[in-house]
Amino acid sequence: MEPRGAHGTRGAAQGGAGQGGAGQSGGARGGAGARNGAAVGPALLLLHGTATTGAVWSGVRVALAGREVHAPDRPSTGDLAAEIAALAPSVAGRVLGGVSGGATLGLAMLAAGVPMAAAVLHEPAVGSLVPGLLGPVAEAFTTGGVVAFGQRLYGPRWNVGHAPSDLTMVERDLAMFLAFEPGPPPAGAPPVLVTVGAQSPPVRHRAAAALRARFGLPVRVLPGCGHAVHLEAPELFAALLAETADGLPR
Repeated sequence: MEPRGAHGTRGAAQGGAGQGGAGQSGGARGGAGARNGAAVGPALLLLHGTATTGAVWSGVRVALAGREVHAPDRPSTGDLAAEIAALAPSVAGRVLGGVSGGATLGLAMLAAGVPMAAAVLHEPAVGSLVPGLLGPVAEAFTTGGVVAFGQRLYGPRWNVGHAPSDLTMVERDLAMFLAFEPGPPPAGAPPVLVTVGAQSPPVRHRAAAALRARFGLPVRVLPGCGHAVHLEAPELFAALLAETADGLPR
């Protein structure tokens, strides 16, 4: 069974933020990629991070016109194995795009051998490869709760309306990602691109470099954005996803 909001085909994107629901899947109208209203390339699966829902992808989905796009609300169980098991059926055969915790789950699913067409992962956690990477956001959560956490992690484009209605999901997600350790993609893994925002702090660039050094994953720096590329530069991230999908063998 796929996560909530994971089903659907092409249709209008749901604007706004907050708890995602029906309509968080399906291709968005308007933007790059349309060909006479027909779907283009393989389907895309967008995974959100902590303190957000599938609705956070609305700007990216609008830019992915004519493509089959799914943006489910993750179950946020707090258990990595359970999270992978819940998401794996939605990922199979699709191009995975993830930001923050969604990118971290992308790394975890790659290491677990979950089949997918390709992955574009923006600023995932990297565990002990860069100790303390998540320390500042964990401290923000401890001292200021979900609002302080979201603002510290995503910056001023994030607001509490982006968070799930069940705020305990944020605490469970945070604990899971603090315990995360990346593993190597298996032989024959699909194409993977790690991205980092040009405006992100140096520690995020060190994290991306660590993934390149340890696992040989290619890294691209994205201009004009930081951690919250889906909020700060949705057209840019959509174009990268479309480029990845269009570059796959037919």
